[in-house]
Amino acid sequence: MPAKRIVACLDIDDGRVVKGRRFEALRDAGDPVELARRYDREGADEIVVLDISATTAGRDFSASTIAAVARAISIPLTAGGGIRSIDDVARMLDAGADKVSINSAAFSDPALLTRAAERFGSQCVVLAMDVRKRESGYVVASHGGTRELPIDAVAWARIGERYGAGELLVTAVDRDGTAAGFDLDLLRLIGSSVSIPLVASGGARDAAAFADAFRAGADAALGASIFHYQRTGIREVKDACSQAGFQVRP
Repeated sequence: MPAKRIVACLDIDDGRVVKGRRFEALRDAGDPVELARRYDREGADEIVVLDISATTAGRDFSASTIAAVARAISIPLTAGGGIRSIDDVARMLDAGADKVSINSAAFSDPALLTRAAERFGSQCVVLAMDVRKRESGYVVASHGGTRELPIDAVAWARIGERYGAGELLVTAVDRDGTAAGFDLDLLRLIGSSVSIPLVASGGARDAAAFADAFRAGADAALGASIFHYQRTGIREVKDACSQAGFQVRP
């Protein structure tokens, strides 16, 4: 079995790393290059950099930010936010990203996933899903989680896989920044419905929560504020996951 991955996420707004709760009440968390360098040094397996306001503001993600982060680290880098076209994907990869995360644009043009996969390889294409829990089940949202759509999350995950996504980044919006733990029911539902890797996001509570996500079917698990504010460290997370019986990278 492939080793489980511990991922550090940098949400970017106006060139700074920010973090809030449920995508709201954002506060400054630091410089993206400094944080990325720190997480690389501490043993993160990947860095995800998401421009959380690019889509709602109708602007492009700054390639210079990705280039600066890419120069500072030696581990894989995923870039997302404001990706609307195959040219945007190419721009992020040219800037140094290894993978590109596509979210809102896929709703109106799911074939963008196909075009990106055909040109760059499916391993470069991540479908990001912002998911909200409702009485009827789980639905997805676009534009930084602000526009809820009547689309079942499991169905959307399957569509993403069919159109060429090589990985899913699934964020439980209701748990984002709450330290309530990952939404394990959501992870089980999606993980059992697709064959591509699943990255868990939203609600990282402590080191043990990452092992919980892996038991629920995640291939990787992502932390943001838990790392930014040093509630736990990447080394502690890897030790906890190893003790729980999961293979992790050194």
